[in-house]
Amino acid sequence: MRACRELLRHNSRTFHLSSLLLPAPVREPASALYAFCRVADDAVDLASDGGGNPVSRLRARLARVYAGQPADFAPDRAFADVVERFAIPRAVPEALLEGFEWDLAGRRYETLAALNDYGARVAGSVGAMMATIMGVREAQVLARACDLGVAMQLTNIARDVGEDARNGRLYLPLAWMREEGLDPDAWLAAPAPCARLAAVIRRLLEAADELYARADDGIGCLPADCRPAMHAARLLYAEIGRTVESNGYDSVTRRAVVPTARKLALLARAVAEATSAAPWTQVAAMPQTAFLVEALVAANAHRTHRPEPRGVEARVAWLVDLFGRLETLEHGARPQRSNAGP
Repeated sequence: MRACRELLRHNSRTFHLSSLLLPAPVREPASALYAFCRVADDAVDLASDGGGNPVSRLRARLARVYAGQPADFAPDRAFADVVERFAIPRAVPEALLEGFEWDLAGRRYETLAALNDYGARVAGSVGAMMATIMGVREAQVLARACDLGVAMQLTNIARDVGEDARNGRLYLPLAWMREEGLDPDAWLAAPAPCARLAAVIRRLLEAADELYARADDGIGCLPADCRPAMHAARLLYAEIGRTVESNGYDSVTRRAVVPTARKLALLARAVAEATSAAPWTQVAAMPQTAFLVEALVAANAHRTHRPEPRGVEARVAWLVDLFGRLETLEHGARPQRSNAGP
């Protein structure tokens, strides 16, 4: 677990910040989940042309995890414990690997619906597994967790347009580009910001905002001591979109960076706002994420109860611990003016 936390501290800053708000019984398995996903993503991104198919190797590692014989690698061992303890069906992390396979194939997406198919795999799957770790078993709350994951992925795509283009990748909906008078292939050959591209990026962030709004209902249905962390993650990622907006939707020559002071303010806001439960939402899962929700509901059919509410003493102890971690984070961040992204 120490190895997983250290990996995330350096390579997944948004999750690391948000995870500081989680209670310890959830923070550890969540860190194991994110560490496995992080190293899997890196294995694909850093794969060399002559190194074979990294997704095939990841599938072999996943098979060992589900056989109870994980590779002698900290994230694999930790993730093996998580999938057993929380009855995570193999179909869900397999969906993540399928999304990575689409990356390797250089797949492009004609419509937002097609892009959401991709987002469901590389991010909705992670959101659904996170909700399961928090004790969620209800289909509609799992659906909102998927919404949050897909929203974050759309935000990532809007932020990384230039970086992706320089790597020969294009994730923006091709139909939207054509509607704005942009030829996708011609633009990719010479990527540059312009008003027409800005309109596409703005439209993508609007789609993300709609999903963030849907996800808010699900966050309100989480156990009370998990809400601040997930609300923080939602606020931090949405703020990336606001920064892209303030940059004139130029994510080709500029990378949206949320300043440390702003991140700390959003963490404080998350703690203040994520206090009350919300009524159960009645919005069905997106068609693209329904298979994830169905797989988790079926796997957890025998676990129909929600976690028992913590007693007053335990809740007070958690709150004291939470503010201690926030104070440590604030003092540690003050001397730094990092330009690194979340």
